[in-house]
Amino acid sequence: MTTPRSPTPPSKNKPRAPRAWQRMLSGRRLDLVDPSPLDVEIEDIAHGLARVARWNGQTTGAHIYSVAQHTLLVEEIGRRRAGDVDRRLGLAMLLHDAPEYVIGDMISPFKAIIGDAYKGVEKRLLSAIHLRFGLPPELPADIERMIKAADRASAFLEATRLAGFSPSEARRFFGAPPTLPATVEHDFTTPWSAAAAERRFLERFHKLAAL
Repeated sequence: MTTPRSPTPPSKNKPRAPRAWQRMLSGRRLDLVDPSPLDVEIEDIAHGLARVARWNGQTTGAHIYSVAQHTLLVEEIGRRRAGDVDRRLGLAMLLHDAPEYVIGDMISPFKAIIGDAYKGVEKRLLSAIHLRFGLPPELPADIERMIKAADRASAFLEATRLAGFSPSEARRFFGAPPTLPATVEHDFTTPWSAAAAERRFLERFHKLAAL
């Protein structure tokens, strides 16, 4: 007669679910699966974006060209095109790449390869960031178009001034260049240190938030 076996006890070494949150310097713990606006702090965003490189770091200059500096250039271009901007539009332009303080700046060719997985995480994070700072989770279509146009214009300048693209090549990918005063263009296309990018991002944020 075969003696029935006892049930196998649960393994004490059962693997835990992978960590899906990041601890920020502020002490916040931001969940990437279900991000809460309560865990979003502008100081964390500024600090992170000032240390994330555009163009995978393939740019000239003594410093990386940071996402923080890029967002300030996009806001500068968009504001000059739109004229006076209100709080909502200004913050939307400045924060358009804010999720990258968590997920980094992924170049467009790689985004095209991995598809919707990246976009889903990015969208959830941006919605939480918008809610944290009094913006709608999804922006109106006209504002999205305005931001996209300024983003492409910024990319033209970055590509030709910093990333080795010829003007004709950049025009093919990003469209026409923006028109900026020479001193402004030089400032925004000369890579800043991380400390300067963080400081200027925060200064601009607080000015827009006060509108």
